[in-house]
Amino acid sequence: MIETPAPRSLRRHQTVTLSLLFLAGVVNFLDRSSLSIANSTVRAEMHLSATQMGWLLSAFSLAYGIAQLPLIGLLDRAGTRAVLGGGLILWSAAQMLTGLVRGFSTFIVLRVLLGFGEAPFYPSGVRSTREWFSPAARARATAVMSSSQTIGLAVAPPILTGIMLALGWRAMFIVLGAAGLVVAVAWIAFHRARQHTDLHEPEPQLLSGPGLQEHAEPAWRALIRQRTVWGMMLGWGGINYTVWLYLAWLPGYLQAERHLSLTKSGWVAAVPFLAGAVGMLSSGAISDWLGRRGVPLTTVHRRNIVFGMIVSGASTFLVARSGTTVEAVAGISGAIFFIHFAGTSGWGYVQAVSPLRYVASLGALQNFASFMIASAAPVLTGWLLDRTHSFSIALGVCSAVAMLGALSYATLAAPSGMHLEQKSQPLVSGG
Repeated sequence: MIETPAPRSLRRHQTVTLSLLFLAGVVNFLDRSSLSIANSTVRAEMHLSATQMGWLLSAFSLAYGIAQLPLIGLLDRAGTRAVLGGGLILWSAAQMLTGLVRGFSTFIVLRVLLGFGEAPFYPSGVRSTREWFSPAARARATAVMSSSQTIGLAVAPPILTGIMLALGWRAMFIVLGAAGLVVAVAWIAFHRARQHTDLHEPEPQLLSGPGLQEHAEPAWRALIRQRTVWGMMLGWGGINYTVWLYLAWLPGYLQAERHLSLTKSGWVAAVPFLAGAVGMLSSGAISDWLGRRGVPLTTVHRRNIVFGMIVSGASTFLVARSGTTVEAVAGISGAIFFIHFAGTSGWGYVQAVSPLRYVASLGALQNFASFMIASAAPVLTGWLLDRTHSFSIALGVCSAVAMLGALSYATLAAPSGMHLEQKSQPLVSGG
């Protein structure tokens, strides 16, 4: 991931940025998955139905999606250091306070604040990797950042289940919030945006480029007119619907549908998310390998997205018809592997089609639209579970949404529909 032709100080900044993004991502997804891990225990203690639990899970995702809108342009003005640092503090405080919650209404409010706080992570990460890494290494850097998601989700079930069994679910939330505050301090102390970093010669030449000039018009207005952007917004909804269904309900599925104990479900749930991490890293390595051989990155990423979403949707369809726990876990592992294979290229596609000045705003706009779609997954799944006592219909819906997302990327999201100004030469050389 370190671009060898560049001077040492550039390598150091790349390492610091990527390491901090990885740590922030692990904490981010530990926090997101905490309520899913504690699902059965919280429902029993607070006397919640599956539908109410679905609303708690969807409150986060709706807030997360809506909070993307203020990020359009804000990251360019305030910078990733301030925006992501502030987000880390907000979401960590909300997570700690969740350990003290007593009523459903207060629980909803804290889930909304958690969603607001976590919203800047991916747009900030995409902008930071776009700033500090060249096209030759950017897909792998994005994959490392994104792999924090599935690694966090993979370690969450056994680790959080262990904390919950030892200390209780309330203490689990408090411990996670405290860990997030530590990462917030590290991000604010050590991260610097590229344009605010003093570098030795010849790095200023390597890092210069027109991508940082002021927008001629508001970013959202320039982006919303693009057919490609609409295709990405709708298509990304298929990715996030799948991700969010498994993130929110996988432990509950293993316990209710496959009759695993709380302890055993914690270990078994780690397997599909580890597969997701492999899918992310595979996507990054393949994309960079093909890019170095002259295949346009827009083509590489779009093909990865469509292929990954189709196979993921097919795998989810098979999960609904699996006869044994082994078959179900294998199908879920395939679904999560390929949805994250597609998702990593989804963020790569944002970087490939957009100039630096629009990349954070495009990522935020894509996230906003997708979470308006994905937020239906937790509450719809809970509602169907209350009425059918089965996950089969919910899994079938997820499969269909993934297929429709692939269709959107294959048709509307073609790069020929993007008419922003041409990008400059690679902003960071090497790789």
